[in-house]
Amino acid sequence: MITIGGQNYSFDDPRVLAALAGCAVIALILILLVLSLRAAGRSARMAAPLAQQMGMLGQRVQSLNDGQQQLAGGLTHVAEAQSASQANMLQLMEQRLAHVTQQMNENLHGSARRTAHSLGELQQRLQSIDKAQENITKLSGDVLSLQDILSNKQTRGAFGEIQLKDIVSKAMPSDSYTWQATLSNGKRADCLIHLPNPPGPIVIDSKFPLEAYEALRRAETPEQLTRAAQQLRQSVRGHIRAISEKYILDGETADGALMFLPSEAVYAELHANFPELVREGFAARVWIVSPTTCMATLNTMRAILKDARMREQAGAIRRELGLLFGDVERLGVRVENLDRHFGQAAKDIAEIKISSDKAGRRARRLDNFDFEELAPEPEAAVVPLVQPKPDAP
Repeated sequence: MITIGGQNYSFDDPRVLAALAGCAVIALILILLVLSLRAAGRSARMAAPLAQQMGMLGQRVQSLNDGQQQLAGGLTHVAEAQSASQANMLQLMEQRLAHVTQQMNENLHGSARRTAHSLGELQQRLQSIDKAQENITKLSGDVLSLQDILSNKQTRGAFGEIQLKDIVSKAMPSDSYTWQATLSNGKRADCLIHLPNPPGPIVIDSKFPLEAYEALRRAETPEQLTRAAQQLRQSVRGHIRAISEKYILDGETADGALMFLPSEAVYAELHANFPELVREGFAARVWIVSPTTCMATLNTMRAILKDARMREQAGAIRRELGLLFGDVERLGVRVENLDRHFGQAAKDIAEIKISSDKAGRRARRLDNFDFEELAPEPEAAVVPLVQPKPDAP
């Protein structure tokens, strides 16, 4: 890169290369001219040809000078055109750069807005996740509390009793059951349903063998599964036997009792994989019920209670029906009397109408008489319609 007259020229430019080639040719001519002058001193005989050659060289040099001037003019024109082109290119580049900058700013602004919106949504989701985490933590605590409750026999019985209370209170009248009723053998029943004889009061027990079922559910190996199943059979058999011995009393309770399982899973497990336990319960007159089947059983008991109470009130109902029949008979007699009175009144009205018609006809005949041609009758001959009353003394 060289600078001539305030213009920058690159050696890669063909025009610069052409100018350099011209300068090299001129320099070569000058060198040849100097060599020729030196040779003139050596050989005088060659002076004339050299002069002629010098003239020719001068002409060529003049031609080269003219070509160089033309080349310089062309280079100047090219430089001016290149400057204008560079200016236009710079202006175009500035415009494109400004457009690109504007687009980048708009894109950055949109990206910032979308990023802020996404961050806001992310914050809301994080808050929801935090709230869900709090609920999960609370639920975990509740599950642990429930596990603690269900792992203790007394608290497990209380849990089953609470669920049983909720079901019984929704299905039965408040005066048809008793909680923690004491029987004649000193045993306390969780719930005693007061059914009429037959079948008589029936006991519902709310305890269940959860430990054996949990062991069965956690069993992983065949040995653990077999051992847990055997433990569940023993626990359920013992519970069925205890209910049968404690709560089925001849002449006091019904000929059967209910074993309430507050878990549908335990109920389904017994019926699916331990049907012999269900059959043993039937044989011992202990009916195993879940929350769903217990509600259906209680609804049947409520229908029995309703029918028994209706039978108890049958005498009163018959008495009230007799009184109602007497009232209906009296009402019939009074309606007949009223109808008879209405008939007599209608007859009297008809007779009154007949008399009215006769009086009207007589009045019309009297209206047609010519009173001017008739002589006045003596006053004694006129029969008064109403006898005059004697004057009071």
